[in-house]
Amino acid sequence: MASVASTKAFGLPKPGQLAGPLLLSLLALLCWALPSLYDTLVWSRNGLEQGQWWRLWTGHLLHSNTAHLLMNLGGLWLIFALHQPHYRWRSIASVSLCIMAMVSLGIWWWVPETARYVGLSALLHGLFAWGAMMDIQRGWRSGYLLLIGVFAKVGWENYFGASAEVAALIDAQVAVESHALGALSGVLCALACRAYQRVR
Repeated sequence: MASVASTKAFGLPKPGQLAGPLLLSLLALLCWALPSLYDTLVWSRNGLEQGQWWRLWTGHLLHSNTAHLLMNLGGLWLIFALHQPHYRWRSIASVSLCIMAMVSLGIWWWVPETARYVGLSALLHGLFAWGAMMDIQRGWRSGYLLLIGVFAKVGWENYFGASAEVAALIDAQVAVESHALGALSGVLCALACRAYQRVR
């Protein structure tokens, strides 16, 4: 008899599962459709120094060009397909907001040479790591491979540098430090969720 944890609960996604990635996609598309808001929303060190705290979140919704936007939206939905059983509206909203804030603060403190930052990629690394941790907590061994894989990726690109082809495609320097911060933030969020469930 197979264990319950051996089978993932995949199937047609429910509205509550779709809500998180759908809202992120719509917000990113809205920001792309309103370029006049770019300077107001971009993660900007100068702006944050002036108390414009909303940039901690809104900068993640902006992109350097159309290719950058489409790559990240594609990645978002691939991650959703991979970790669909874990997606619930409230949990994915709170986890996404926490990852965005943690990455933004991490860039502020530990990457002082970064003056401006845009893109969903750090959040995507965070959601990927969070999903892998959820797999592990449910007893799904694939989570270990996914977690090793994402940290191997960010370790490689932080040591050897990002792909020049990707940088040319998105017309911007790839913020590899943010990817590492995102993956770490995703793990921390998963641990926090686990701790909350235990004391609830």
